[in-house]
Amino acid sequence: MRRAHGFSLLEVLIATAVLTSGVTALAQLVTIAMRANASAGAATSAALLARAKMEQLRQLAWSVDATGAPISDLTADIASEPNRPTGGHGLSTSPPDALVQLHPGYCDFVDSAGRSLGGGGSPPPDAAYARQWAITPLDAFAGNTLLLQVRVSRWQGGGASGTNIGIVPRLDETWLVGIKTRKGG
Repeated sequence: MRRAHGFSLLEVLIATAVLTSGVTALAQLVTIAMRANASAGAATSAALLARAKMEQLRQLAWSVDATGAPISDLTADIASEPNRPTGGHGLSTSPPDALVQLHPGYCDFVDSAGRSLGGGGSPPPDAAYARQWAITPLDAFAGNTLLLQVRVSRWQGGGASGTNIGIVPRLDETWLVGIKTRKGG
């Protein structure tokens, strides 16, 4: 008897099923990798935006002159880029809920390309990130030291105007904390 060479229909069906399940698993893996990549990109952008805002805060005047009198920038508008010398709150003490509520003068918005869209309590339609900051004097240091906090979160809209998502940090946001002390003149 002569044996036929080649594959039977059953072998072809089994090979096709194995190949299909492998391709399906690979497609799911690609989808997961794309989401992880997008999330990592958003986290990197949030970290860079937080760092930029912290640098703006640190560049404001907070020192003493030659006679020992305090010099404090309490009027710069850092919700705009570049900073405006007046029209803002500078290093003035922020409201206690500045990291939870959108307070004009203590928040601004940024689009997906990293361009500042200005501040205010209501985000523009193309806002991709909300930056909030809080400035708190540390009384233990005779008013010469400030606690600076910056929170950057992806703006997803929703909620009433002037509100943001709660104070519990989420995976898609960045928080920075710093200290600013007066320097002698």
